[in-house]
Amino acid sequence: MRVLIQLRPSPDLVAAVADPTVVATTADVADDLPGVVLDQSYTPVAVPRPVPVLPGGDPLSLNQPLAFSLAPRDASVVVRGEIADDEISRRVSLLPATHRDVVAVYADPAIATTPACGGDGPVGDWHDVRRLLRADQLAAEGLDGSGVALAITDTGINAGHLSSVLGREVSVDGSRSWNPAGVRGQAGGFAVDHGTMCAFDSLIAAPQASLVDIPVLLSRRRGGTTLDGLLSDAIAAYAHLRTVLETQPDESRALVISNSWGSFSPEWDFPPGHPGNYSDNPAHPFNLMVDSLAEAGADVLFAAGNCGRDCRDRRCAYPDRPIVGANSHPRALSVGGVDTTGERVGYSSQGPGRLTERKPDLCAYTHFAGSGAFGDGEPDSGTSAACPVAAGLVAAIRTRWPATVLSPSQLRTLLRRTSDDRSHVGYDYDYGYGVVDAAGVVAALRRRAAKAA
Repeated sequence: MRVLIQLRPSPDLVAAVADPTVVATTADVADDLPGVVLDQSYTPVAVPRPVPVLPGGDPLSLNQPLAFSLAPRDASVVVRGEIADDEISRRVSLLPATHRDVVAVYADPAIATTPACGGDGPVGDWHDVRRLLRADQLAAEGLDGSGVALAITDTGINAGHLSSVLGREVSVDGSRSWNPAGVRGQAGGFAVDHGTMCAFDSLIAAPQASLVDIPVLLSRRRGGTTLDGLLSDAIAAYAHLRTVLETQPDESRALVISNSWGSFSPEWDFPPGHPGNYSDNPAHPFNLMVDSLAEAGADVLFAAGNCGRDCRDRRCAYPDRPIVGANSHPRALSVGGVDTTGERVGYSSQGPGRLTERKPDLCAYTHFAGSGAFGDGEPDSGTSAACPVAAGLVAAIRTRWPATVLSPSQLRTLLRRTSDDRSHVGYDYDYGYGVVDAAGVVAALRRRAAKAA
């Protein structure tokens, strides 16, 4: 079983791992661990320590104000390794007990994209989505994504294909993009695939956003496919994105992260209740990384997944509550899918979520003719498309409303409050708070600006 091992080595070593100008190796921070085959190709990642803001707070609860410390005496370090399946239970118990630097051992589950099931044709096209998102009104307000970093964590982006479909040049910010170890290729130059679809859909509402290419799903695992990655690569990607965020000026700080992927099966995870579990565990290093980035000012969006009762993706293996791990994180927007008529698509996962019950948060548009990434006539589909559509709207807002003026939590609240409620009872597990309403967001922002004037 592939695992993440959380260590607390000497403060000097923690400082070296946390410093983006220093290249630390697994051998630097982890000596021989019996029964563990350490992955020497994986660069160790510093994980900040959650610190409750309020006295007496629980550092393992995500539903409270938290600060995050990367100070050398607070932070920990994760490395990647593998333990034989028939030894996993014994080794997980023995390692923290026999090695003083080992804090815990966590699952490193496989992660995969969330394409749609079924063969239904598209409902409308991306021009309809652009109209529904009030893109012209957004542009008139100066909300087009200019200067906003919009990270697509997926299979990589093909900028040439985007330029061809949109009829204008689309570029990718290579200086802020990042590849997992072993993934070859230049930012914006990857094969046309799922990531290119996501990038296209994000540009519908934010045509001038600065695309950041993070091809985490191109990492390889034994027996995997080209659309499988490991959560450890996402942890490393988020460490890079933290640096991207922290180097931005306060007056224009904006980073939107679109994640159209998730963990579908408990096969690669420890069971709920196990200290190494990912799906239900707020203390898992990746869930902490999501929390710390949101606290620092990033807008994190996740697809809710395609495990809806009406049309489940064949890979869905959770018997209930399929919105798991970071896809149900309280500081992330979990995005379900509706078609251009406003009806929930049958594959869109329903709540409750595992880390937070009220998931999905809201819905955005999917199953429309758009990028052509999968061939003529094939729709941009799944909550994979809905997530970047919503991320583009967030990036558009960030053009004039940086995180230092409108925090991620305030923006999440605004998006929920202005959503078009599709039920008769307020929040529900099908639509969340409703379908994104760009006109309602613009009106709310105008009122907010008037009060501040």
